[in-house]
Amino acid sequence: MDDQRYHLTLSTGDEPVMQGWWADRATADRKFLSWIGEHGSVDGARVVLVDEQEQLVLASWPDEADRLRD
Repeated sequence: MDDQRYHLTLSTGDEPVMQGWWADRATADRKFLSWIGEHGSVDGARVVLVDEQEQLVLASWPDEADRLRD
């Protein structure tokens, strides 16, 4: 198993602030939610979870619908 398959990035604006990699999807999903809870109030915060093996965005926050309401 690839220990860096799931890549999580927290950014503000165009700059990454934190990054993490996990082999386990469940762990990456938990981290995704915890980073939103811990850092979601920062202006311009964006959290993105990517499956590096499949080159697929699995989750992002805020999503497009959230941004349209602002």
